[in-house]
Amino acid sequence: MNLKKLSRAFSLLFISLFSFNAFAATDVHGVVCGGEIRPADMAVVEKYMADNPDVNITMEAVPWGTCQDKVINLAIAGDPVSFSYIGSRTLKGLAENGHIVPVNIPESMKSMYQPGILDTVTHLGQQWGFPHAFSTKALFMNCDVLAEAGLACEGPQSWDELYSMAETIQNNTGIAGIGLAGKDFDNTMHQFLNYLYSNGGQVIDPNTNEITLNSPNTVETLEFYAKLANVSQEGPLAWERSQLTELFNDKKIAMYINGPWGAGQHGDINQKTVRIPAGPNGSQGTLLITDSMAVFNGTGHEDIAMDVVSYLTSGEAQYDLDTSWGLTPIMQYPEIGKVAPYNTDYWMMFIDAIADGGPEPLLVDYKAFQTVMNSMIQGAILGEGDAADLVAEAAEELEEYK
Repeated sequence: MNLKKLSRAFSLLFISLFSFNAFAATDVHGVVCGGEIRPADMAVVEKYMADNPDVNITMEAVPWGTCQDKVINLAIAGDPVSFSYIGSRTLKGLAENGHIVPVNIPESMKSMYQPGILDTVTHLGQQWGFPHAFSTKALFMNCDVLAEAGLACEGPQSWDELYSMAETIQNNTGIAGIGLAGKDFDNTMHQFLNYLYSNGGQVIDPNTNEITLNSPNTVETLEFYAKLANVSQEGPLAWERSQLTELFNDKKIAMYINGPWGAGQHGDINQKTVRIPAGPNGSQGTLLITDSMAVFNGTGHEDIAMDVVSYLTSGEAQYDLDTSWGLTPIMQYPEIGKVAPYNTDYWMMFIDAIADGGPEPLLVDYKAFQTVMNSMIQGAILGEGDAADLVAEAAEELEEYK
């Protein structure tokens, strides 16, 4: 009799545990790099949980300075987050190490993106993140300084015209003609890539994974970037892009390259924004940079995380980001029946450049990539070697990190 009672008790316990596991909510942990969780994102998350009561989503905002290292280290430790909004530059390394899974972007959705966007998240033909935020660059000019130098406030079409304008400004006003980034910072490499893509150059072929940096286009670009130091602010190796904004506001430089947020950061300046001038072997290009949503491997609920991320990066949530963050729109909204977020002359400088732009290169070790590129750039500015030799050396080093 006691044996029967004991057997029945074990049966009830098994049924209780089975029932609990069957109906327990799946905990999904999303990490957003940046200072906040946008209300539009929370609206998507809350609706998803309402429609799927067996899913519990926790969203966490982590500052950019520590965020990417945090999610990468958690993945390495075997305790990955479910998904994260991170810089697309990290995707290749995460993919190669098995920390994230390929994302399933429907063909119908792929056609909605601006040209070249998917290249920023693609490695060997596979997408590893849903693009979520996007920026391009343009050349800002202080028209009053140009007038003081005796120049019309018209955008230079070529590198020769840009240099001539910068030299005239410096000679006639004593103000540096152009702001030049040379500090050991990621945007120094980014500034250089704006020029490289405007000269038909490339760092790596995303389809073959071949390092293509060592080319006449890159050598020309590096020579020109170093030459700009003659007409830039003093000591460019001490400056990164955000500091150039301060110099522009203080009327210490007449021109510099920045993103669409630039106008809002400038004071009461009579300014004009134009396309980045073309190099001898290119068109007026730009660097295409995205941040994206990636789904991490090893959680056991990758399918749910993929579903949540697809909602966060499409529809009203994506449209809200593109209309409120002051970034280049990531989607071709008029083609999908939505009003274009920005259609002024100012914004068209950033939007029209998309088709001529190139993606931020994806390498497995993006920090090492940045170090190699910045060393090459700084070496050229300091005159520490021939441009061709510096490019060849950098290309050889990148083989280790591709």
